[in-house]
Amino acid sequence: MKNSYKSRQSEKAADEKPLFHDTWKLLRKYRDVVWSLELSVQHVKKSFEIEVGSTIDEFLDSLYLAGVEFGDAKIEHHAKCIERSNKMVKMLETAVELLRSKHKFGETYYWVLYYTYLSPQELKGAEEVIASLQPHVKDISNSTYYRKRHEAIEAIEALGAVLWGYTARDTAAILEEFFPEG
Repeated sequence: MKNSYKSRQSEKAADEKPLFHDTWKLLRKYRDVVWSLELSVQHVKKSFEIEVGSTIDEFLDSLYLAGVEFGDAKIEHHAKCIERSNKMVKMLETAVELLRSKHKFGETYYWVLYYTYLSPQELKGAEEVIASLQPHVKDISNSTYYRKRHEAIEAIEALGAVLWGYTARDTAAILEEFFPEG
């Protein structure tokens, strides 16, 4: 019952702080976004192969050698959407790595975030997360786990201004600063 109460308290805190809520929501959707990106990339590759009759790499190599530019708006738009989503995922991963390397509790926060939200396979509940944390965080209890999880999200909340505090146009400019073309 304590776990349920703590969880409701965390959700209440998230509802009261929009940036916290958005950061928490992104972390909770991380695996789905990464999976969706992988599927989208595979879909674009297959669609391209069906429409053009060669792989994207083979086609681009032949265009480059011939000095030709290719401008299929539908494929280009889909590719740009994938690229934008990928950049957002990379920004989150960069923030987590920065937290890990620079924050005084960064290593602990990293592992809490990793096993809770970022690992390829979702673990089944707090008990399984805590068991996975044992080699990295000594003597971690349920209450310590929930407290550390909340603290870790608050620590990366500073990234919220970049992730959530700008218009789409501003975000595109910021992404360009972090990930310049070419």
